[in-house]
Amino acid sequence: MHKPPRAHPPLPRNWWLKHRFFIAYMAREATVLPLVFFIACLLAGTVALLRGPDAWQSWLGFMRSPPVVALNALALAASLYHAWTFFQLFPRVMPLRLGKRAVPASLMVAGQWAGVLAVLLLFVWLFGRA
Repeated sequence: MHKPPRAHPPLPRNWWLKHRFFIAYMAREATVLPLVFFIACLLAGTVALLRGPDAWQSWLGFMRSPPVVALNALALAASLYHAWTFFQLFPRVMPLRLGKRAVPASLMVAGQWAGVLAVLLLFVWLFGRA
């Protein structure tokens, strides 16, 4: 049986290393990996909490171990990088207008970071009193 010719030649595995834009894109996409670890830790903590005090204390000990702290710090850095790239792209993808005037991109980005700060302060206020 005869196969039709391919429309495009296959790309080499390192195609994305040839342009800065694609490197940044792949780095942004890779931020999901440490976040999966972080979500798994939260899920394990929820299960441990449901199982009782011994399981909870065991989970707390696991979370205090240096490799887990380092991986969670990496997850925080990855999520901040992901947020930064998302906030930079948002005004281009979804420009806002107030009447006939466009909202400046810098104001939109600042507003998004202000929202992050507001949520952070709310969490500190709610849970920082322990």
